Parts: sequence; C-alpha cells; structure tokens
Amino acid sequence: MLTIGMLGGMSWESSAHYYRLANELVRERRGGHHSARCLLYSVDFAEIERMQAAGEWDDAGRMLADAARRVEAAGADLLLLCTNTMHRVADQVADAVRIPLLHIADVTAAEVRRHGLHTVGLLGTAFTMEQDFLRSRLAGHGLTVLVPEADDRKMIHKVIYDELCLGEVTESSRAACLKAIDRLIGAGAQGVILGCTEIELLIRQQDTAVLLFPTTLLHITAAVEQAIAAEATAVARAVVTA
Repeated sequence: MLTIGMLGGMSWESSAHYYRLANELVRERRGGHHSARCLLYSVDFAEIERMQAAGEWDDAGRMLADAARRVEAAGADLLLLCTNTMHRVADQVADAVRIPLLHIADVTAAEVRRHGLHTVGLLGTAFTMEQDFLRSRLAGHGLTVLVPEADDRKMIHKVIYDELCLGEVTESSRAACLKAIDRLIGAGAQGVILGCTEIELLIRQQDTAVLLFPTTLLHITAAVEQAIAAEATAVARAVVTA
C-alpha cells in the first residue's frame, strides 16, 4: 500500500476527519485490523488564517510548499492538500515536490460527471466561492458552477470560521445553510458540492433531497483507492516475474 501524505491543520477539525476517513476506508476494503499507511503534517492554522485574511497567498504557498517537501522526505508516495481553500496555492505546492498531488477538484468533478450532472452549486469559504481557483478547475471538466448569493456567502463563511473550525456545530447554522442550498437548487443546481471539509461536519446527505458531493470524502477515497491499487499492481508484477 502506498503511503498517503496529508498536509493538514487547516483546520485540525478537518484533518481529523481526513485521518478518520482514511482508516475507515482501508478497514472497509481490506478488513481485519488493516489501517491506512499515512503521514500527517499539521500546520498552525492561525498563521494560515492570517495570511488568507491579508491576501498573502504567495507567503502561504511558500509555507505549505516547505511542509510538502517535509512530507515527501518522510516517505509519502502521494500528497493530499487537506483543505479546499488552500488549493488556491495547489500549483505552488505541487511544484515543490516530486510525488503527485491529488487535486480535490479533479476527483470531485469526476464524481459529479459520473452521476451525469452538469450544473452544481458550490459551498465553501468566501475565498473558495468568490475566487476562481476551484470554480475554474471544475469548469475545466465541463461543469457549470453556481455560488450562493452575497448574503448567503457571508453567512456560510462566518459559520465555517467562527463555528465549525472551532468544533461548534449548531442546528441553527445547519438550517441556514440548508436554506442556502435550497436557493441554489432554485437557481438551477442539480447537485451541490460541499467545498469545505468543515461543512461536511454540518451538512449531511440525509438533510436534503439534492445530491451532495462531499469533497473530503471523495478526496480521501480516491487516495485510498490509488494506494491500494498500487499495492495490487506491485503484487501482480512480482508474480509475473517470479
């Protein structure tokens, strides 16, 4: 099994979700006491959050690129940037290492297309909803991406940073976000991308009739499948050459 490198801490609530899912998925697929081979490098989110607010994306990119090099040096075979928002600097991070970076938008778009959808809503931080780094990547896969109206974007961003990143999940915020989803459906969304790990802690598929695409689950699932598939390929080659 390949070793999955996770670059996280943005927030640590989301990284814990990544780690838990990775191990649950490996156990489901391999049974018994199997767990994921993984490395987790967790940054201090306060530093990243300050850079986000100040628009210091190049500085944040350099910090994460350095962290990515450390993950690679520790033995990771592939890299996950465990955050939607910081895919704003995904190219900078990918350029810093030789191991492949699995982009969260690519695996999400593949799942959307697998379901035959072409117009989706996107929830996330204000950076993710208002800047084009994720939306353009999704559009490159043939998707039309809708974002909530301004008041909803402000509300969702506040819920993420003031509540979910601090481990607080409330029914009032769940209801408010579900109303935002309803408005996206009214605007033509056939499905909704949960483009923030922490939102997956708040909104669940059972909360709405529209199909949800939880990016964290899709991201880590793709990584686990790659990790296991690589092992199966190596075993097959060993049998052939034996």
